[in-house]
Amino acid sequence: MASLEAAKSSRLHAYVVLSLMAGIHTEEARALQWDHVVAWDEEADAWRPVGEAGFDHDRFALYVWRSVRKHGDTKTKKSRRTLELPTQAADALRKHHGRQAAQRLRAELWQDNNLVFCTGIGTALDAANVRRGFRLITSKAGIGEDWTPRELRHSFVSIMSDSEVPLETIADLVGHAGTAVTEKVYRHQLRPVITQGAEAMNTVFGRSRSA
Repeated sequence: MASLEAAKSSRLHAYVVLSLMAGIHTEEARALQWDHVVAWDEEADAWRPVGEAGFDHDRFALYVWRSVRKHGDTKTKKSRRTLELPTQAADALRKHHGRQAAQRLRAELWQDNNLVFCTGIGTALDAANVRRGFRLITSKAGIGEDWTPRELRHSFVSIMSDSEVPLETIADLVGHAGTAVTEKVYRHQLRPVITQGAEAMNTVFGRSRSA
């Protein structure tokens, strides 16, 4: 994906990777704390925050329990979920953690809010600044400046659907109470569930499958 490559030099690189590969809301990403990024400690047989366990492990997960909404909770109770991380997302967070630690040492007025994604002094990111930063990434990627970080979640749903992940599982991954919400919000990203009939007809009548 062009935006991933273009994001490598951006401070939002880990933000983009995580949003695309875990499908979390932008509101959830901006509220994410390091205590909720966890590693599976085989010796302890438990998930432990990476601040304690470090990144020298094979499995990582997110506790998606917070957002920047009022009272700091997710949109609904169902939205609270635990997501195991793809390897590339975990690696991006590992590098981001190291860069943030160096930044914290350089900052004269660092405010320790334990945020995964924050400003140069540790305070919460503003939504408008994230949008501006993301537009720079998409512009560099050559896909224009009309994109928003929310598009990453739509792309996540498209990838899951194209990979034939069941709709029920996609709904769980994005924190929806049921498949009806997923179908309504992401109807353009979901591929038809039953494709065999159309594929057979296209084969019989010599028409290639449409994109």
